Amino acid sequence: MKLNILNQSGNKTKKTVEVSDSVFGIEPNTHCIYLAVKAELASLRQGTSSSKTRGEVSGSNKKPWRQKGTGRSRVGSTRNPSRVHGGAAFGPKPREYNLKVNKKVKRLARISALSDKAANNSIIIVDNLNFDTPKTKAIVSLISKLKLQSKKITILVDELTENLHLGSRNIMNIALISADSASTYDIVDCDILLFDQSGIESINSKLSN
Repeated sequence: MKLNILNQSGNKTKKTVEVSDSVFGIEPNTHCIYLAVKAELASLRQGTSSSKTRGEVSGSNKKPWRQKGTGRSRVGSTRNPSRVHGGAAFGPKPREYNLKVNKKVKRLARISALSDKAANNSIIIVDNLNFDTPKTKAIVSLISKLKLQSKKITILVDELTENLHLGSRNIMNIALISADSASTYDIVDCDILLFDQSGIESINSKLSN
């Protein structure tokens, strides 16, 4: 599969990049994408929510009244979950939300996500994304020339340069990620994947093996 390459002015060049059909041209497996994204989002959860049990809330261990003879129901503790100011029954406790996903499933999910973007013409390749200045207006100008102002963009490059990082970090709806480390969620959670030429060659080489 050959993909066209644009320059920083948004114009098509005579150059193309050859990518593997096994990475950018398969039938997307939506279930693998679901499993991978679910696991990635679950791993981001802190898992620090906690409620106090009857053994942790303040209160006395003394039995409020005698077991029999009062006409009232029996009570063994003022910290019982059924009483006001009692502990929580089956409340949340700190835990890990990590989910296991097999390596082959993760790889297929990334390939499926890339193939889906390619099928929907949501991949744009620029010959290079190196800038002489760290100013935001350089990135804004590029986005404007590519007519992507209203799009959510994930920029995938082979090498994260300081100027590109500083220039893009304050722009809404733009995420800058190394192409090698891009997850399935990074690929799915955008309208447009913006690659530089070395970035798409890098991810194509990694997932082709």
